[in-house]
Amino acid sequence: MNKYLLLFLFLIFDIVLFSQNLNGRFSSSVYMFERFDSADVSQNHLRAYQMLNLNFNYENFSLRSNLNLETDFAQKIKSDPRLRFYNLYIEARNVFDIANIKIGRQPIINSVIGGLMDGASIYINKYDFQFSGFYGGNVPAYQKLELIENFSDNFIAGAKLSTTILKDFQFAVGYINKNFKPIEYRALRLDPNLNPIQVLISNKSNQFQYLSGEVSYFSENFLFVNSRYEYDLNFKKTSKIELDARYEQIKDLGINLYYNYREPRIRYNSIFSVFDYGNTQEIEAGLDYRIDRFYTITSQFGYVKFKDDNSARVGIGASTKYGTVNYKKTFGYAGEMDAVSLYLAYTFLDGLITPNAGLSYSSYKVTKDSETNHITTFVGGLNFRPFRKLSFDIQGQYLDNKIYKNDFRIFFKLNHWFNLNF
Repeated sequence: MNKYLLLFLFLIFDIVLFSQNLNGRFSSSVYMFERFDSADVSQNHLRAYQMLNLNFNYENFSLRSNLNLETDFAQKIKSDPRLRFYNLYIEARNVFDIANIKIGRQPIINSVIGGLMDGASIYINKYDFQFSGFYGGNVPAYQKLELIENFSDNFIAGAKLSTTILKDFQFAVGYINKNFKPIEYRALRLDPNLNPIQVLISNKSNQFQYLSGEVSYFSENFLFVNSRYEYDLNFKKTSKIELDARYEQIKDLGINLYYNYREPRIRYNSIFSVFDYGNTQEIEAGLDYRIDRFYTITSQFGYVKFKDDNSARVGIGASTKYGTVNYKKTFGYAGEMDAVSLYLAYTFLDGLITPNAGLSYSSYKVTKDSETNHITTFVGGLNFRPFRKLSFDIQGQYLDNKIYKNDFRIFFKLNHWFNLNF
């Protein structure tokens, strides 16, 4: 085992041994479905998932973990049982009264880098300035509890400096660097004499590298504006411009506006970098009107301009204390679709029982002259919560289209929350 992983596990042992508080959630799920390999041959599956979210706390130190064990009780699958570690990190809070530090496998939330990493991150807040940074490696396939090989080809790093020194404004600049080494594989190719031979395909490490800038304006109770700019350092051109705004000056009425200019996000050494996909520009406007605290009506219109064509979408919906209903339509280059959906849920007996049901119907086609396809889906279930820390869910799922005829599945889940002090 890697020496750094051994050291990390030793630190985990210390925190667990001296912890003052233990809290988390245990969830057990069963998913039953039938899969057809051909028109006459099928297999029944019974997939089981055991999820554990566990936190040990000692003063300003915490060990946070999130792991999942999955297997199939009906069919023997080569990769089962599979244990996935989504989170396993040590957190130190309020270090020197200004910093939070995390070490281990942890989530990364970023417009370029999203997912998990094995490494360290820091957040510093002093006066009107905030700094965040991280450095680590990509997580191995299937979230195995091990460090990825070839770290120099599979590391990620980033930093961001922001300030609220100007009233109602926030400014930020950031840098992102992500490297990813594709897995080597063998494939059949033709030699100079046109004879098939096995060839090892080994790609170079691919890279993302971006600079970003952000400006946000928050005027209390009536105007919110967020803007973001990304520059691709590898291709030396603008990658993305994004603007999101909301206006709430008029009573019970909200107005939303969204704009996005985007170049295709392509890794630097990828073969796809030789193609000219062109950029897209997207704009969406929306309204929401609050009738009272239980009922709200929403509507949206969006338009997308591609390199040589365009597409549009419209939507209207309502949310109530019993559920939601929505209608959406798209047309143009992105295909044509009409879709209506209804979802209902209501709680009885002070949260003891919450039945729910959902129904949707869509008709769609790739182009104006293509064949129209239809899809119907239905879900129905029940949440039973006899105690505040214990709940049970059961749900049936039905799907019907030309590919999946009368597809029916059953999902069952148990949740238990716990919080213990020592």
